[in-house]
Order: sequence, then C-alpha cells, then structure tokens
Amino acid sequence: MSIKSDYHMHSNHSSDSDEAMENMILKSIDLGLDSICFTEHHDIDYPVSDRDPEGTFILNTDSYLYDLIRLRSKYEDKIKVMFGVEIGMQKHLRRELAVYAKSYDFDFIIGSKHLLDQKDPYYRDNLKDMTDEEMYREYFKEMLEDLKVFNNFDVLGHLDYVIRYGYEKDKDYSYDKYKDVIDPVLAKLIDMEKGLEVNTGGLKYGLRETNPGKDILKRYRELGGEIVTIGSDAHSVEYISYEFEKARDLLLDCGFSYYSTFEKRVAEYHRL
Repeated sequence: MSIKSDYHMHSNHSSDSDEAMENMILKSIDLGLDSICFTEHHDIDYPVSDRDPEGTFILNTDSYLYDLIRLRSKYEDKIKVMFGVEIGMQKHLRRELAVYAKSYDFDFIIGSKHLLDQKDPYYRDNLKDMTDEEMYREYFKEMLEDLKVFNNFDVLGHLDYVIRYGYEKDKDYSYDKYKDVIDPVLAKLIDMEKGLEVNTGGLKYGLRETNPGKDILKRYRELGGEIVTIGSDAHSVEYISYEFEKARDLLLDCGFSYYSTFEKRVAEYHRL
C-alpha cells in the first residue's frame, strides 16, 4: 500500500463511534500505516432532539488528549499518532470555534459542514421539504458563508458530504450540475491557502466516488490547489484506510503528485 497515513478517523471519544482508540491504533499498525490522525468530532450547537440529546458531538477534549498521549507513547516505536479534531462549522459560531481551535496544540484540524440550516441531513426527514437538488445547493451556499468567517482549520472535510443522505444520493449529482456553487467554495479555499480532503468514507455508503470525486478534484487542481489529505472517516477498525488505492489512483489521474499529512499544523508532502 503506497498511502501510509490515514488522516480522518474516530474512536469512542466521538459520539458516533464505539471503537476504543487502542483498537484503531493496533489495526493501523497491522495495516502497515506509518501515521494516523484521530479527528474526533466537535460540533458546538448540534441540534437537540429525542434522537440526539444535549451534548451530542461535544468533545471532552481533555479526556481525549489524555488517552491519545498515553497511547502515542505506548506505540511510538511502531506508528505516529497525531492529535486532530473535526470541527463542525457554523457561521454563527465563528468566535467560539476560533477560541476552541486555539485552546489546544492540535496537529491537524478538519473544518467540516455537517448541518444545513442547523439541521442534520443524516436524518433526511429534517429537510423533507427540500428536493435533493435544493438541499445540495443550499449546503454549498451555506458552506461558502461559513468559510468567509472561519479560517482556523487546515483542510475542508468531505466537501460534498451532503450527497450521502439525499433521497437519490449521487444518482443525479455531478460537478457540472453544481459548479456554480462549488467553484466559489474551491476558490475560497485556495485564497485561504487551505487544503481539501479526499474522504473515502462515502464509498461505504454506496456512492460512486469519494467525497469529493474526480471532477471536483480536477477543478481544485486547475485553480491552483495543491494540499490534499486522505482520510477513511473510519469509525471502526474495519474501515481504516478504506479504498486508499482508489484514492491514490484518483489523485494521480487528477494531476496530483503528492498527498499531505500535518504535524503541529504544518503540512508535510509525500509522493503518491
């Protein structure tokens, strides 16, 4: 396996995972990875419901860091374990998110958009009055507004995450159809000197491509984008480095020669 780093994974420090951090590390070692980065969820102001009580996706960062430091030391001769976080971006939280991002010495921060109009599309009935196209378009428009006010992150996570939860998923979805709302997001990222994640997690949901796919990655490269990280979005051991060879072939086909990892918020480049 040519890609030796998985830079998007979760353990039971995230509300949607039951997997012990040590299990994730041991499996990563078995797979021959050189480095991994835990990117536990931190979504401030996640909507409260019967399904998701108050505090869902709020990270106990001190507890997480304690476990990570302990296990990082235990396995330091076998793998590098990096301290990351996946921050849920919302425009009205710009100050709270900025303060949080500076409160810990993270190696890596993913900025992700999980909500649309403060509703989670994971529960499609939250947005049942929208067609898939309306939901996707509003998601990209709202993402751009988030990026205009929040910049303390390193890469944008799973750019078109929302298509995982459409009624028809990616059946009628393409870059060409949505380029009028995707291109401004890509241009903003490049202007901010931020990277883009290739997230293979969507493939396990039955999508045809990674999040994002070939045409978006090509466009990002055409616009001058160079920083790409690769993450499985694994929430359990069986999905660590999931379909990474496909991700490698995809990036090469899109004109990339390197993928990135981060340490102390500084990008390092590795040949594909």
